[in-house]
Amino acid sequence: AFSSLQLINFAGLTMSDDESDASSVVEEEEEEEEITDLSNSDVCTKYQEASKIVNLALTGLISQCIPGAKIIDLCQFGTTVIEVQTAKLYTKKVNGVAVERGVAFPVCISVNDVICNHSPLASEELPSLAAGDVVKIDLGCHIDGYIAVAAHTLVVSSTPDSPPENLSDEIGNVAVAAYNAMLVAADCIKAGAKNEEVTKAVERVATAYGVNPLATVRMHQMKRFVIDGVKEVALKEPTADDLEQGEEKVPECTFEQAEVYAVDVAMSTGDGKVKPGDLRTTVFKRNVEANYRLKMKASRYVLSEVDKKFPTLPFTLRHFEDERQAKMGITECVSHGLLTPYPSLHEKSGSTVAHFKCTVLLLPSGTTKVTGLELPAYFKSDKTPDEETAKVLDAIAEKAAKKAKKKAAKKKKKKASS
Repeated sequence: AFSSLQLINFAGLTMSDDESDASSVVEEEEEEEEITDLSNSDVCTKYQEASKIVNLALTGLISQCIPGAKIIDLCQFGTTVIEVQTAKLYTKKVNGVAVERGVAFPVCISVNDVICNHSPLASEELPSLAAGDVVKIDLGCHIDGYIAVAAHTLVVSSTPDSPPENLSDEIGNVAVAAYNAMLVAADCIKAGAKNEEVTKAVERVATAYGVNPLATVRMHQMKRFVIDGVKEVALKEPTADDLEQGEEKVPECTFEQAEVYAVDVAMSTGDGKVKPGDLRTTVFKRNVEANYRLKMKASRYVLSEVDKKFPTLPFTLRHFEDERQAKMGITECVSHGLLTPYPSLHEKSGSTVAHFKCTVLLLPSGTTKVTGLELPAYFKSDKTPDEETAKVLDAIAEKAAKKAKKKAAKKKKKKASS
């Protein structure tokens, strides 16, 4: 387990100089009519700062995914990094009210055939990580309700200094496919484009690598305190059979400048049809439109805590002080539609799943990807993308190289002048 001192030391010391500058940000005066999209530069800054914290937490978690690590400890580690870093920013009250900041989506660590949303309780710990495990990390952070999210896939190495060994072609194909699909999708999400164009781009990548997108995963627009907005993007078009079995077709929408999106991609070597497993659902979100007079005392305790601490964003039962009461009361809240569950989803045994997610801002200068880390170098594939996808990936790589060169020159100049 990680001591609180280890966690705080990591969270306090690993930000680079330009990232830590945010601690001196001064709160703006609230305008008469608050502008809550990217046309407001202060809003843009809050998204950028939340994004830096997401990437920091993700980087730290990757370094802690070693043989013997407990999933519960990893979840607590990531949560502490987010809480410690957000506590340093926007500390001045606005009109006497503290600026809300912290976890926007609970830290989830999903291993092997578990795809997402696994954030266990301390009393229900799974086996520790082992070399060769495929780990999917998912988390989110917000500052004043402005949300940044990310997800990442890795394979646990037997030693921290060496890459994992004997990786199958399947894991290489599915990881490269999911990551490239995320990059291409992010590039497609621009003002004036339609969501169906993104879906087609993702499907092209999946076909080229011989894998399947997960049908239930959606990309979402994000707004202030809203993690899953009305505008959505499907990873694949539902077939006639899918529609017959209850899957819904995503309504067409057009992207607009100053919007923010979570670009969420999960791919599988299986058929892409997920199912709930035996793991307890611990992640929920308040359905703000629903009300009901609850009968059980434990249920009223849960709803009272949720309305007080998590009125709009997802949370985990682990955040409750009284875990026993929370487990007892959650069922009645869900059955009456007061809370929306995020179950731990599974792919069929023997299938390999990769999950990557980033946050993009639709700025006047173009779409900017602000969260998400590089694909681990040990993920390789002998398959190649189609010609159209290859052109897009080449353009993205060229743009990234120019940006890195410019950043390095700026850093060198700053070092020379100091």
